[in-house]
Amino acid sequence: MTGLDPSSPLVLDTRALNLPRRAGSMITVTRTVPSPVDMGVALARVLPESPVELDLRLESVLEGVLVSGSADVHVDAECARCLDPLDWDEVVEFSELFVYPATDARGAVVEELVDDDEDPLPRLQDDMIDLEATLRDAVVLGFPLAPVCQSDCAGLCSVCGVRLDDHPGHLHEQLDPRWAALTALELPDATEDQS
Repeated sequence: MTGLDPSSPLVLDTRALNLPRRAGSMITVTRTVPSPVDMGVALARVLPESPVELDLRLESVLEGVLVSGSADVHVDAECARCLDPLDWDEVVEFSELFVYPATDARGAVVEELVDDDEDPLPRLQDDMIDLEATLRDAVVLGFPLAPVCQSDCAGLCSVCGVRLDDHPGHLHEQLDPRWAALTALELPDATEDQS
């Protein structure tokens, strides 16, 4: 396991909280950090390096450090129906337990076997925690998969691509290809005198 970079904006030092390791102490952290890359889904994303306002509470518990709080992000998206750009501000709540590394009877850190079937909890590394994965998961899982500019957005015409909300009643007369062979048939003239 490689050490964390303490100068990274999403790495938090917990030494003030954990000395000595006892449950019950708490600190709050408020900071503005640049958004990490890859924070988005197909039609909604937080642009890389855009400001993310963090309001955090770090609590020392028996197993490690519980980080809870909120992230205020600006979301840029496209409407899933008409592809118009849209954006909004969103506050995402999250909570994650960062566990202490396993130690032996002398307090030395030991490597634990990881069970492939379970998702391990994130760990403290040298009394520091990295919030990047936790922040990304909390923000991205809150995004709508198909954002819309308005609930009754009509979308785009499937034939010519015109925005249907701008052209109400826009229709293309389309002949169903299954009936196309019938256009070659001539209908009898109804005005002919039948004798």
